Amino acid sequence: MNKKMSLTTKIFIGLIVGLIIGLILNQMGPSDFRDKILVDGIFTLVGTVFLNAIKMMVVPLVFVSIVNGAASMSDIKKLGRVGTKTLAFYLVTTAVAITIAIVLSIVVQPGIGLDMSSLVKTEPTIAEAKPLVKVISDMVPTNPVQAMAVGEMLQIIVFAMLVGVGLASLGDKVKGVVAIFDQLNELMMKMIGMVMILAPYGVFCLIAKTFTGLGFSAMVPLAKYMFCVLFALALHAGITYSGMLVAFTRLSPIQFFKKFAPVMGVAFSTASSNATLPITLEATEERLGVSKSIASFTIPLGATINMDGTAIMQGAATIFISQLYGVPLTLSAILTVILTATLASVGTAGVPGVGLIMLSMVLQAVGLPIEGIALIIGIDRILDMSRTAINITGDAICTIIVAKSEGEFDEKIYNSAVVEKSIA
Repeated sequence: MNKKMSLTTKIFIGLIVGLIIGLILNQMGPSDFRDKILVDGIFTLVGTVFLNAIKMMVVPLVFVSIVNGAASMSDIKKLGRVGTKTLAFYLVTTAVAITIAIVLSIVVQPGIGLDMSSLVKTEPTIAEAKPLVKVISDMVPTNPVQAMAVGEMLQIIVFAMLVGVGLASLGDKVKGVVAIFDQLNELMMKMIGMVMILAPYGVFCLIAKTFTGLGFSAMVPLAKYMFCVLFALALHAGITYSGMLVAFTRLSPIQFFKKFAPVMGVAFSTASSNATLPITLEATEERLGVSKSIASFTIPLGATINMDGTAIMQGAATIFISQLYGVPLTLSAILTVILTATLASVGTAGVPGVGLIMLSMVLQAVGLPIEGIALIIGIDRILDMSRTAINITGDAICTIIVAKSEGEFDEKIYNSAVVEKSIA
């Protein structure tokens, strides 16, 4: 009897084969076939189509799901309670994440004894960071339609919450409107399933393209720095997240990672929390047993403000650059790094490369040269992919913990065997 290969298996095959093909093509050297036909042709086309397809779902899904979630919480106090728990979780884990990275980097010392001439400098293009007051005031949109058109996630979340709270307070008067939003949510989930048909091929092309341009030669001089970031990410997922899951819910972390692994694979290939959001939301509801009312609120919020993986990169990069330039950091400077990175994570978009904006803020806060970013930007893409996978893992863990505390969690679904849904 031939067992049909699951989508999860296909995604991981695409990821591994893409990595191998990318490294092989990198070793082959430049050619018209490699560069024009494969990298700029097939890989770019399929990868971009897949990325665009899931990005297409983000804004309508976030708006519909948050309206749905807020409307289903008839108790406004419950909405405030869930929001407080979610924000507290994200801020605490971000502070823990950057602390892990700093301690590990101080022990490993990735910047000591490194020949700076062996590093390839790439001038970074860093957008100006917004002041905190501006971030908070900009959360309220002057034009909700424009906010949706340009993808301003915090503005969309605020507007959607107001709509949802309004619907909840009006009760039976608007039950027809609430029913429409419920049906739209079902439609969104169906469309996500359709888009996921492309996932194995999209993941393959995105990974192959990345590693064709990167290769081993760019990684070797920065191996200790990469080790610090990747090991800190693994510690954060394996100890911080798993520990919190066990402590607050008594659930098995192994079961969680078994069910959530394919979502992490997609996050790794896209390097974007926002792009992965539709798949994260579907997984937390359908595979992990979280109620729609909780997941539709905590997951979009997490994609916007949970930057644990990025905080780890900032901690490691700050220590690395300080060691490289021979500028010792005092305890007060290290505490400043932790505080700045934690606060900067709020309101920073979950898109590829945003970590460099936050890193420039952190370096400025402790008086380190921003030029140091040029030394690590060459390998930032691979680290960006890795930390995105950790970011969305934190979103899911937080969602499960909050849902369990609110009695909005189905443990039978969580502990059930993984069954791939048909999307035909």
